[in-house]
Amino acid sequence: MPTAREWLLLSRLPGLGPAGLAELAARAPAWPEGWLAVMPREAATALRLWLDHPARSPLTVSLDADEAWLAEASDRVLLHPDHPAWPAPLAQIADPPPVLWAWGDLGALAPPRLAMVGTRKPTREGLANAGGFARALAERGWGVVSGMALGIDAAAQQAALEAGGRSVAVLGGGADVIYPARHRALHERLREPGGLLLSEHPPGTKPHPAFFPRRNRIVTGLARGVLVVEAAERSGSLVSARLAGEQGRELFAVPGSIHNPQARGCLGLLRDGAVLVRDVDDILAELPAWAAPVEATPARPEADAAPAASTANDDPLLAWLSDTPTPVDALVNLTGLSVADCQRRLLALELEGRAGPAAGGWVRLPAPGGAW
Repeated sequence: MPTAREWLLLSRLPGLGPAGLAELAARAPAWPEGWLAVMPREAATALRLWLDHPARSPLTVSLDADEAWLAEASDRVLLHPDHPAWPAPLAQIADPPPVLWAWGDLGALAPPRLAMVGTRKPTREGLANAGGFARALAERGWGVVSGMALGIDAAAQQAALEAGGRSVAVLGGGADVIYPARHRALHERLREPGGLLLSEHPPGTKPHPAFFPRRNRIVTGLARGVLVVEAAERSGSLVSARLAGEQGRELFAVPGSIHNPQARGCLGLLRDGAVLVRDVDDILAELPAWAAPVEATPARPEADAAPAASTANDDPLLAWLSDTPTPVDALVNLTGLSVADCQRRLLALELEGRAGPAAGGWVRLPAPGGAW
């Protein structure tokens, strides 16, 4: 598989783009000849030049600058699909980013996450609701994902961090570009323990209107569900709501007064089937496999240390299963296994009669005689 430098290179190739790169990566071609064989001509020509004559390739200057930025601080990392911290849920979306520039605490990707979005012009009640839900989620061991935008986004992320929780901000420009400018303090806080800045754009990339709708697919793709706190009828948050449905994420909305223009978007979502929430328990009731706080989970099993002769009955993956369905992406996050390895082990457990698929994930089955 490509190295981190080669993933950087792939993300810089002309005529490919995130969707095209994701489609090629799904084929798992051999590096580099397999990639060259399936690439569009423009991208293949640029890659061949870099492979044969890197000093003559204009890509070399960009790659050197990218690597220099990463080397400036130990908390700057290039995430790619082969990186151990790559968020497994992104594999479930139609056009995952080829790479993610990360700045901050990668531990912010460890707990289950809920995306919180809303209007940039919230009411006082909307701001209070954003802060209240974010603090309650942090106290339950959940992380908050948002876009560091004005209004609801920033209020939710700030409240989660102040409560000692974790928050991930997905930006519409480079990870080093502070936008909006008034969020300099929040940008700095997100680089401290518990916070993380993510972007699919290289450092120095200025925000552009076209980047923000695409940014939203990563916000929702990182999360198990999406909570719309307050939104007008034409709010950009409704784009996130649509993406949640397309990605199979649970959609939640906070109700508001029919006389409040900033609540009409949420009311429309509720009319169309979003889950009405009054408090955090309403959310966790819809996501039972994720309801336990991080601190209450069992110690992480050393899954990769199991001897080759072990049977499925001995697989430590069983420690993470119960009679409540647990999604595969949750198991991947909890165990640190790759998606492929997790699925292989689940199949072995199913053949042994120790686990089985159910609506919403996988469950542990009782052993013969009814014992667990």
